[in-house]
Amino acid sequence: MTEETPGFEENEKPDVPSGATSDDAEPKTAASPDKGEGAAPAGDSASSNQDAQDVALTAQLDQVRTALSERTTDLQRLQAEYQNYRRRVERDRVTVKEVAVANLLSELLPVLDDIGRAREHGELVGGFKSVAESLETVAAKMGLQQFGKEGEPFDPTVHEALMHSYAPDVTETTCVAILQPGYRIGERTIRPARVAVAEPQPGAQTVTSDDASESTDAEKETGGPDEG
Repeated sequence: MTEETPGFEENEKPDVPSGATSDDAEPKTAASPDKGEGAAPAGDSASSNQDAQDVALTAQLDQVRTALSERTTDLQRLQAEYQNYRRRVERDRVTVKEVAVANLLSELLPVLDDIGRAREHGELVGGFKSVAESLETVAAKMGLQQFGKEGEPFDPTVHEALMHSYAPDVTETTCVAILQPGYRIGERTIRPARVAVAEPQPGAQTVTSDDASESTDAEKETGGPDEG
């Protein structure tokens, strides 16, 4: 006869002490920690990152704008310096050309003087006349201008007085003879006109039109000049 092991029958539950609930009978699982506890919400983190990126981009944009402003200022300064350089070079080029032309024509002035004297004495004839006129035409095309005429007032800036005298028929220092004509290129005088000048007689009284009119009126009032 076999010995049966004491135990619970099928579908028989163990006894539960009185006063205990069914929850006490079941094993309790460990509570898992809250994953969101102590951490910032996902939306706030994304917003702060976006703000940081905006600040960084704004700073970079300010740097780019500052660099662009500096480069623009440098470019404007270089452009102004280049324009000044071009004007200075052009001015120097014109000056050098004028000086070169003036030096060349200065060497030709004695030849032009000989041509003028030959013309005055009627010796400018034949082939010599044609050559002389061609030379004068070329000199005129290069800007050479002759000046100096008898009877014009003496101007020490363009005249050189070689002879001096007194004359009763002049009211101011006057060029009475042109010994050598003067020449200029534009406003540049390359040789003054060499002239003889005459001044009014010392102590001579110049009768103006107003004085003559007053004298005539006085004569009319007195019945004319005294006779005898």
